Amino acid sequence: MIAQMKIWACQILRQGQIGYAIVPMIARGVMLGLDQSVILHLLDVEPAAEALNGVKMELIDAAFPLLKGVVATTDVVEACKDVNIAVMVGGFPRKEGMERKDVMSKNVSIYKAQAAALEQHAAKDCKVLVVANPANTNALILKEFAPSIPEKNITCLTRLDHNRALGQISERLNVQVSDVKNVIIWGNHSSTQYPDVNHATVTTSSGGKRVRELVADDHWLNTDFIATVQQRGAAIIKARKLSSALSAASAACDHIRDWVLGTPKGTWVSMGVYSDGSYGIQPGLIYSFPVTCEKGQWSIVQGLKIDEFSRKKMDATANELMEEKSLAYSCLK
Repeated sequence: MIAQMKIWACQILRQGQIGYAIVPMIARGVMLGLDQSVILHLLDVEPAAEALNGVKMELIDAAFPLLKGVVATTDVVEACKDVNIAVMVGGFPRKEGMERKDVMSKNVSIYKAQAAALEQHAAKDCKVLVVANPANTNALILKEFAPSIPEKNITCLTRLDHNRALGQISERLNVQVSDVKNVIIWGNHSSTQYPDVNHATVTTSSGGKRVRELVADDHWLNTDFIATVQQRGAAIIKARKLSSALSAASAACDHIRDWVLGTPKGTWVSMGVYSDGSYGIQPGLIYSFPVTCEKGQWSIVQGLKIDEFSRKKMDATANELMEEKSLAYSCLK
């Protein structure tokens, strides 16, 4: 246990409010538990400096017992000085009329610069979570330009998709979401992701039951369920005219909490991590796998049976990630 964990949250105000949603959760102990003191390092761009200071004022006014300090800055070096955890919310969103390569080029530039700052100034064991889209490829670029940070310490957020899948099963079966476990999100945090329930279970009064057995509707599980999870972000934007913020912030806290404090015995979660070739996924991609966590380290769950339907879905999302990787690297030339 570190006496005071330093956490960097970037782009607090200009990226759909995820940063603004996550900082009180961190300060309240949602991310690291009720016995871990924290110092928050908040970064945003120069035009947001005054508003960022307002967020600092609010955090002070909230009088969170676990919050031992707030650094609010527009200087990336100051923001990542000695941080133990970095939550990368900042990115460049696609705007009307922009080509994919234009967006990728902007994000490559952002993550190349932030990687350099982390490389030089963050704690050597810093854990990095990339939230901003394209999250998997942004994380890959960050890894390339922060070579001293261990590859196992650079991850991206697919826990939001994982939680969305849990929520859909909970709603369908009218059970508590806490009783549903071991869904999997394979691949990219995009509409090609594959939400897999083949190994998922529900805790009942008579023990654990397989989700497929309880739902008893393979057509729904293989079509509408998958599409709903894949398109949930777009549905939320359509409904509230803003992207997911509260749910994304909560999922980021879940991701870090399980990574640092460990997953419950018999339970896995989904994390975007550096592929080692498991399940036939090409090494060198940041790909979402089922993982367990212990003592601050994640491990990919091995030995799960993959049927033909799943194989096709897993390969399709891997192919998209390889295309993104090629596009990102072309922006470096």
